[in-house]
Amino acid sequence: MRKFIAGLLAILTFGCSSEQKKHLSFDKEGKFKIVQLTDIHYKTGTEGSAEAIQMMKRILDAERPDLVVFTGDIVVCAPQQQGWDEVLDVVVERRLPHAVVLGNHDEEHDWTREQIFDYITTKPYALSQKGEDKLKGTGSYVLKVADSAGKTSTLLYFFDSNAYNRVGEQKGFDWLGFDQVAWYRKSSRAATRANGGKPYPALAFFHIPLHEYTLLHDSTKNYVVRAPVVGVREEKECPGILNTGMFAAMVESGDVMGAFVGHDHDNDYVGYLNGICLAYGRCTGVRSAYNKIGFGARVIVLTESSRTFETWIRDEQNQVVRKVTYPSSFL
Repeated sequence: MRKFIAGLLAILTFGCSSEQKKHLSFDKEGKFKIVQLTDIHYKTGTEGSAEAIQMMKRILDAERPDLVVFTGDIVVCAPQQQGWDEVLDVVVERRLPHAVVLGNHDEEHDWTREQIFDYITTKPYALSQKGEDKLKGTGSYVLKVADSAGKTSTLLYFFDSNAYNRVGEQKGFDWLGFDQVAWYRKSSRAATRANGGKPYPALAFFHIPLHEYTLLHDSTKNYVVRAPVVGVREEKECPGILNTGMFAAMVESGDVMGAFVGHDHDNDYVGYLNGICLAYGRCTGVRSAYNKIGFGARVIVLTESSRTFETWIRDEQNQVVRKVTYPSSFL
């Protein structure tokens, strides 16, 4: 009888958490806070990864976000189940909704991308989705953030930027598929139509940066209107080897205010191009990943029913640095 009651309570508890995790909304002050954790490069049993876990706990306890987003290269050793358990326990034990996109290193061990998503989507407070089967990659999806009246106010797009090119002879990182770009256009168009023809404010999260990141610092491109770039660039950007037009789709759709990536561990800057912030997170993998600019996380705070957000880095010393506001800091 005791086992039956305990099992029933576990089911009810999980059911409550599952219900709770389905809905994201702005708080009473009209704010919604996201913490982006990226490139943790977690390896079970290593001292560096243990330090990364403690740093993540400090950052999450200081920021108390409404959503935690992991933008790839999270667990880079086998057994991956144990690694994902140890990383996600940080958010689960704090009852924090969380969403994941994968990087190029996540699939290099004992699980495929599909197997990773099959597992992490079972976690309490998980909002990650495998996405449509027909799309390239695993884990392209969109989440809605509701306003105080319960109506959609903001969209959050998540894309699998994939891993390595396996087509032809050119070696390098993979790219967002044309079908992923078409899916985004279709999703954005449907949302805009449902909102009376007005695009919702939106953000996008993925791992590998777009080609347009390289324009922010390229003085040879005289058609680029220069805006401030806030943060550190100690590494040449490493986008996929082909540009399939995702940035153009975002500009034309008019909803995405900012794109947030990882991948290049020695960059943490935020730039501005054609109305969109192009931003890096801060590498979170303490001593598990190459890094010479320090570790930490990016924080993003949205304002309800407004095309604006604040963003900053919370570093490994738990200090706030590089705070900017979109769009006023760039105009």
